[in-house]
Amino acid sequence: MLIQYGQALGDYLYDVFVAKFDFWLAFGLVAQLLFTARFLVQWISSERAGKSVVPMAFWFFSMGGGLMTLVYGIAKREPVIILGQAMATVIYVRNIMLIIKAHARGSETLPN
Repeated sequence: MLIQYGQALGDYLYDVFVAKFDFWLAFGLVAQLLFTARFLVQWISSERAGKSVVPMAFWFFSMGGGLMTLVYGIAKREPVIILGQAMATVIYVRNIMLIIKAHARGSETLPN
């Protein structure tokens, strides 16, 4: 029974990651890696500061990864991805605008 589950999992992973490999799968994987990189940036910045911080780079990685994931969703005709990433990208852009506005006023320094 365990061997059958292992074989079924192997077949599934082969089908998803090998048999269906094309440009859009590679693009989607790069988008997801870029999106995930934002957590590494945030974690490293927080460790350096000794407290939880959200650096400007976090928002740029969020926007870049989110936009790429949105393009992927549009290309693959995935409504869940399209709706989720379209709304999230608006939030990322707005946060960047607020940070830049605050920096221009001189009330805050731009985070790392």
